[in-house]
Amino acid sequence: MIDNVADPIAPVQQAVPDVDPWPLTIATYNIHGAIGTDGRFAPERVAEVLGEIGADIIALQEVPLGGSKTPNVLAMLQEATGFVAAEGPACDRPERRYGNAVLTRYPILSMRTIDLSFGSREPRGALDADVDCHGHLLRVVATHLGLRPAERRAQIRRLLQVFDTEEMPVILLGDINEWFVWGRSLRWLVSHFQPVPAPRTFPSRKPIFALDRIWIRPRHRLVHVEVHATPLARVASDHLPLIAHIDG
Repeated sequence: MIDNVADPIAPVQQAVPDVDPWPLTIATYNIHGAIGTDGRFAPERVAEVLGEIGADIIALQEVPLGGSKTPNVLAMLQEATGFVAAEGPACDRPERRYGNAVLTRYPILSMRTIDLSFGSREPRGALDADVDCHGHLLRVVATHLGLRPAERRAQIRRLLQVFDTEEMPVILLGDINEWFVWGRSLRWLVSHFQPVPAPRTFPSRKPIFALDRIWIRPRHRLVHVEVHATPLARVASDHLPLIAHIDG
């Protein structure tokens, strides 16, 4: 249970997009429940990091989504950014709702949740949203995979079966939790999407592991991938945000 009361979050100023959305900036960010590396619950810091990034579409993991014993951090971040928000709770109980989310400056036409829970392990899922970028449709699949190899393999198999589509570009992004460079789950994803850069994002103060990933199909639309490693980002969460630029 989080008892801390956060300071009010100042709105983040956002530029009005042109009719042509390209290039788009996409980001994924595990916000660790808005608890920073100093142990302080501070969603206003997460909002400031989002303002630094200036992304058009943001996938978030470990997001408190409200309940009788938890704050609704997504609502705070939506108010701060002025973006459209979609939630994909992996844990959905009256006292605690928690999971994935997507924030986007563009309309979400439809959304689905994918249950990726594995046995008695912590509930996991993916949020699958169709985003309309001025008539250019993108399918955005935001996820947070499990900690054990067998769990991740089952979850990747499920994702590859469910979300692949030829009708629109597909972006898979989130905290993949794969510690092993040659783990089977990563090999399957690389085989499906083609190789992409994988900068280190965890732990935020001194990154060692590339746990957070962004893939896009078709691959040629991915222009550049980078880590957002500002002083604020290093303290706002235990993960650093990962950013990708994609073109039309």
